[in-house]
Amino acid sequence: MLNNAETNSKPYFCRMQKKIKTSQFEFVALMASLMSVVALAIDALLPALEIIGISIGTTNVVDNQLLITMIFLGLGFGPLIFGPLSDSLGRKPVVYMGFALFIGASFICVNATSLEMMVLGRILQGIGLSAPRTISIAIIRDMYSGDYMARIMSFVTVVFILVPVVAPALGKFVLDYFNWHGIFYIQVVISILVSFWFWKRQPETLSIENKKVFSKKGFIGEFKELLKFKKTIGFTVISGFITGSFMVYLSSSQQIFQNQYNLEEEFPYIFAGLAIAIGAAVFSNGVLVLKYGMEKLITVALVSFFVVSATYVSLFYNTPNPDVRILLLFFGLQFFSIGFLFGNVRAMAMEPVGHIAGIAAAVTGFISTIMAVPISIFIGRFIKETALPLFVGFSICSALAVSLLIYLKIDEKRSNISS
Repeated sequence: MLNNAETNSKPYFCRMQKKIKTSQFEFVALMASLMSVVALAIDALLPALEIIGISIGTTNVVDNQLLITMIFLGLGFGPLIFGPLSDSLGRKPVVYMGFALFIGASFICVNATSLEMMVLGRILQGIGLSAPRTISIAIIRDMYSGDYMARIMSFVTVVFILVPVVAPALGKFVLDYFNWHGIFYIQVVISILVSFWFWKRQPETLSIENKKVFSKKGFIGEFKELLKFKKTIGFTVISGFITGSFMVYLSSSQQIFQNQYNLEEEFPYIFAGLAIAIGAAVFSNGVLVLKYGMEKLITVALVSFFVVSATYVSLFYNTPNPDVRILLLFFGLQFFSIGFLFGNVRAMAMEPVGHIAGIAAAVTGFISTIMAVPISIFIGRFIKETALPLFVGFSICSALAVSLLIYLKIDEKRSNISS
């Protein structure tokens, strides 16, 4: 799948490989597994939202969306802790810390008797999972750069996409034969297995020369340095708009398909099919990114994302939901575009800041997620009778992202002329 010439020629990396021989195929699978626990914690819960809401006493069905959006709040804040720690202690110890917190938070969720306690557990789950999610990106940046990094991210994301394909079906199975508590227990078991695999097979990637003493002054200094990279901040904000609009779908998909279309039994399969649309794009990206480059693919995908969503809004404004097949067609086109954005936008943001990969992965993850959570909560409140507000949100977020991309291109041209 990948060749040895794609790795950075770092002496430290070579020494690590002598200690633990991990194939590039296994590396991709392992990094994807670190990220996949996040997807499992989100998507496996989707079929159970209504039942959990009844169990913990929620009175408004819209409040059930908080069980999805609040985990993202933790995913946003957690990297600010784990990112700097990983630049000081190393990548591996921080991953273990995160999984330990996630396991503890899972038991809070299992024993929750109110919406407030469940939300607390979900936020803590997100903080814990932010460690493997953030550190996996830092590890990839430690070992790869440029379009090759984007290619690795694409292959990692392909494997990562397989989890949303099966997670809702897994959640539905557990719900049918056990109860919603079992979904959290399965997440705990899988996180323990992934931790063990990571411990046995992944070498430490933070080189001795890149280790930094963890301090408030150092964090502030690196944060200020990060803000100087306009390209990094710009693509991070674009990531926030795209992630925010996609989070609306994640938190409201159960409500749309089960409540608006009465497709409760079909929901896991619909969700899986749409996840495959993203996976097909991500897999294609792994091949196309080396031919056309990240920036071209991002431009085409963002424009496509806007055009598809704006077309839906113009066709179905102030009308009832269309036939479900039409809705699925538009969702499929939207998500195919998104598949070209996830890995590429994050890779573009990380490209200039490899020397501070830990703090960069943390801060960029924080900014994009803290943008995404309020976007998701705000738009999600309007999704009651039809799916139209979701596409309105897609249109606005993609329009803002396209505008920012145009600004970054113009600014880059100015900088090249002046230099």
